[in-house]
Amino acid sequence: MNEIDKHRRKWLALGSAAMGIALLPGRAFATLSTPRPRVLVVNNLNTGETLKTEFFDGKRYNKDELARLNHLFRDYRAEKVKSIDPALFDHLYRLQVMLGGTNKPVQLISGYRSLATNNSMREPGSGVAKHSYHTLGQAMDFHIQGIELSNIRKAALKMRMGGVGYYPRSNFVHIDTGPARTW
Repeated sequence: MNEIDKHRRKWLALGSAAMGIALLPGRAFATLSTPRPRVLVVNNLNTGETLKTEFFDGKRYNKDELARLNHLFRDYRAEKVKSIDPALFDHLYRLQVMLGGTNKPVQLISGYRSLATNNSMREPGSGVAKHSYHTLGQAMDFHIQGIELSNIRKAALKMRMGGVGYYPRSNFVHIDTGPARTW
């Protein structure tokens, strides 16, 4: 009986370990649950500005660095700054981790857009939505230097963390922190 109990305990332990491993989130999500700094390097292609920032120190968001990111993501046409949803930066960081490109610069094409700017960009066939998440500070259009655009799209879709738009002719992917959807 004692020998049976040893084997039974061993099988239970192995089964529990296997179940625990199976339930672990993917690499990108594990990155967020691990208390480590999150760093982004972002180039704003419209203004020529570049920012390297540790926006999360492993325990909390750095308000000064978020303010710097908000400025970089501003509506440069209207010179208006809005608080960007920090989840958008987390989303971008996760994408970079999934793609193995955490040291590759993000090329920002569009971040926040004021209503006036958004409306001025809305032409037939332009793809600019009337109620865009850009106007809420919850969206960005970008590509990552040295990473295929289609791979960025695939990784974003795999994460199921918000909207994902694919614009290969214009060389960018759109992500936002709204409901999961794709176009």
